[in-house]
Amino acid sequence: MRLLLSLIFLCCVLVIIQPVFSDDDKESKSPKEALQALNDYIGTWKGNGEPAARPANKDFWSETVTWKWKFKGNDAWLVMNVENGKHFKSAELRYLPDKQQYELRTVAKDGKKLVFLGELKDDFLILERTDPDKKETQRMKMNLAAEGARFIYRLERKPAQRTVFYPDFQVACTKEGESLGAEEKKVLCVVTGGLGKIPVTYKGQTYYVCCSGCKDAFEENPEKILKEFEARKAKK
Repeated sequence: MRLLLSLIFLCCVLVIIQPVFSDDDKESKSPKEALQALNDYIGTWKGNGEPAARPANKDFWSETVTWKWKFKGNDAWLVMNVENGKHFKSAELRYLPDKQQYELRTVAKDGKKLVFLGELKDDFLILERTDPDKKETQRMKMNLAAEGARFIYRLERKPAQRTVFYPDFQVACTKEGESLGAEEKKVLCVVTGGLGKIPVTYKGQTYYVCCSGCKDAFEENPEKILKEFEARKAKK
C-alpha cells in the first residue's frame, strides 16, 4: 500500500513539474531576440563624462559612442565604438542563451580586455565582473532616459569585504540628430525592428534599417530578411 501511494505521489509531482520546464524552454531566446530589447541603443551618441569624486574642470571629457548590430550566420551581437573615450575604446555585447545572461566584452583605453556578465532589469542593463588584481567587484550600468533620447552608462566599484558599490564615473549621452522632447515619425528597421534611418532598396521598394550592420545583413540576403520581417508583423 505504501509503495502504491508513493508511486501516485511521484506521478503527481512529475505532472506538476513538467509544465514548468516546458515554459522555461519556451521562454529561451536567441541572441538576436534578447538583444532586440536594446534596439534603442543603436545610433551615434554625443557624450559628456565625469568622475564621481569632486570633479574639477580638467576632469571632464567628451566622447562619441556608436552602437550597431553585427551578424554572422545565425549569430547576432551589438558593437560599441568609443571615440575619444577616457576609459574604453570599444565593446561587444552578446546574449548567452545557455546562461540567459548578457555578456559585455570591453577593450579599455590601455588595451586591457574586461568581461562583464549580467541581466536586463527594469530597463537597466546591469553587468558585473571581479577584478582579481584589485580584489573588487566592478559593476557597469547602462540605461536610456528622456524617452530614448539619452543614453547613460556608469561604472561602480565594490571593494573586497564591503557591501556597498561606490560610483567611479558616468557618461551621459544625447543621440545625434535628436533633441530632448522632440517627436518624429517612427520607421521600423526591417532587420531588427529598431528605429530605421538608413534607406535600402530591393526590387524597386524602399525599406529602412537602423545601422550599417543591418544594412550589410539586408544586402546579403534581402529575401530572408523581408520574410522574417513580414512574419514578425503578422504576429502582432
